[in-house]
Parts: sequence; C-alpha cells; structure tokens
Amino acid sequence: MSLVIPRDYDPKLSIRETEAAIRYIRETFQDEISQELNLQRMSAPMFVEKSTGLNDNLNGIEQPVSFTMAGLPGETIEVVHSLAKWKRYALKRYGFGMHEGLYTNMNAIRKDEELDNYHSIYVDQWDWEKVIAKEERTEETLKRTVRQIFKVIKHMEHEVWYKYPQAVHHLPDQVHFITTQELEDRWPELTPLERENRIAKEYGAVFVMQIGGKLRQSQEPHDGRAPDYDDWELNGDLLFWYEPLQSRIEISSMGIRVSEESMRKQLKLAHAEERKDLPFHKMLLNGELPYTIGGGIGQSRLCMLLLGKAHIGEVQASLWPEDMLAQCAAAGIQIL
Repeated sequence: MSLVIPRDYDPKLSIRETEAAIRYIRETFQDEISQELNLQRMSAPMFVEKSTGLNDNLNGIEQPVSFTMAGLPGETIEVVHSLAKWKRYALKRYGFGMHEGLYTNMNAIRKDEELDNYHSIYVDQWDWEKVIAKEERTEETLKRTVRQIFKVIKHMEHEVWYKYPQAVHHLPDQVHFITTQELEDRWPELTPLERENRIAKEYGAVFVMQIGGKLRQSQEPHDGRAPDYDDWELNGDLLFWYEPLQSRIEISSMGIRVSEESMRKQLKLAHAEERKDLPFHKMLLNGELPYTIGGGIGQSRLCMLLLGKAHIGEVQASLWPEDMLAQCAAAGIQIL
C-alpha cells in the first residue's frame, strides 16, 4: 500500500455535493464523447467464458476473479479485466459500419491491484471502440483521436467550473506527444514511471506512445501491454500532471488495434502463440473482424482529476485497508 497525503488538504465539496458532481460529470462526459467520436452506447458483459479468449490479460500476471455456474458446467467464468477484445467482436456482431463506434460502461475487478491514491480493485471506465479502414491505421489517426478526447475533457473542465467553481482543478490547454523510446533516450537513468512524471510535469498533459515493445537501451518494455489488442507501435497512455499529488495521473489507455500481421508478431514476441487457437484470435487472423481504434477512459479518475480530489476513494465506493482509511480520515480525505 502506498498513500500520499497532500499538505493542508481541503476537499472543497461535501460528500453529498461530491456525489452530485460525480453524477453530472459522468452523464455529461459520456454524451459529449459519444457525439465527438460518433459512438453509440451498448450494453456489455461483466464476465465472459475463459475459453473464448475475450478477457484482457493486462500485464499477463494479474489473475481474474473467476467462478463456475450451474448453467454452464465445465466452463470457467471470468470477471472482465477490460473489454478490449469484446468491443471489436461486438462491432462486427452488431453490424457497425465504417467510422461508427460504440461505448459502454465497463465495471471490472482487479483483485491484484496495488492500492494507492489512484488505484482501487474496482475499475470503472468508459470503454469505446470505433471502426476504421486499414489504411487509417496510422500515427496521424491516433493523434487526431487523442486530440478529440482531450478537447472533450477540456470542455468538461469549463462545464464543471461553471457549476462548482470552488472545486474545479484547472488543466493545460493542449496535449503533447512523445514516444517511450524518446523518453528513454532523454532520461536513461530513470525508471519508466519517473520518466512519465518528468514529462507530465514539463508539459501538463502528454500522450506517451508506443507501449509494449522492448526499448533499445534497457531491452525492457516501458510498461506491459497485452499482445493481442493494441498495436504496440500505435498505442499510448494519456497522462496529466496532477498538482495535488505531485505526480502524473493516467486518464486513458488507448490505441489502434492489432492487424493480422501485428498480432502474429506480438504473440511471438510475448511467447503467447498458443492464443492463436482461441475463438477471438482465429476470427482476427482469418480477417473476420473490422480494423478498429479504441480504449478506456477512467470514470473515477476523470472525476478525481476535474474535482481536485486526493484519493480515488473520494469518487468511488470500494474496499480499503483500515490503516489507509484512518490516515485519510485524519487528513480530511472523505472516503466513500
């Protein structure tokens, strides 16, 4: 457990005022992002059959919450880590056309998460996915989409300021782009997290690109990324410098999804070629799924960012160790 207590912290809003602000941010943001990216809201599963290969493997070491059910004997059911693969399958199944997309409210349990100001075992995010043409699988498409998302977040800052001027946390006016290799070249002596903190503090908002592959000097990836949804050359994380906690906060992980060629390559690099026999992977390798771009946008993280909160537990209900709860209470941090 890691906990940062801001000096002289003032939550600005009461718990009930915070709850009202959360509702406003969530409802307004999803309407605006769906218009900006041409997305339709769709229902999504909380759990999937392990045998489908639809669950997100994250870094490959986190264990999903799993169970069996009477109606499906012999099947292991897993609570989703994210909907990265399911969304691409859903776009095909539901007949979405070129440049059409979906978003959904994704709720996950990540029981192995290390708890701190930003991380909970409960994950709530807007998961979204959009059909693109194969020739649009470019860095230009990725950057354009990141700028669209950033524009909506900036507009939300103004909306929240109008309703809660005493509480809003002000954001930079533009987002910058940098690759993980450029970060390593600039600060080879630092860890990936330290590099992210440096660059986020320098720019205020930054999209760190190309996550998953090995870097030249360290021969290690900047961060783990599953090999079977993002293309490691065309993905990234949207980070903001967060003054209340003096660190970067990640709001979105997103990217252009793997093609047949890039998935074969990445499965080999990840020593996970056995996944090619799973139903989802077979469909993709057979060219039966659309080319897409997609990602997740943290709902609680966004509320935390816009309201200047010190702990994600102030904007979501989860479970926390007793010593963390005691420290937060003593500092005026109102855990729900």
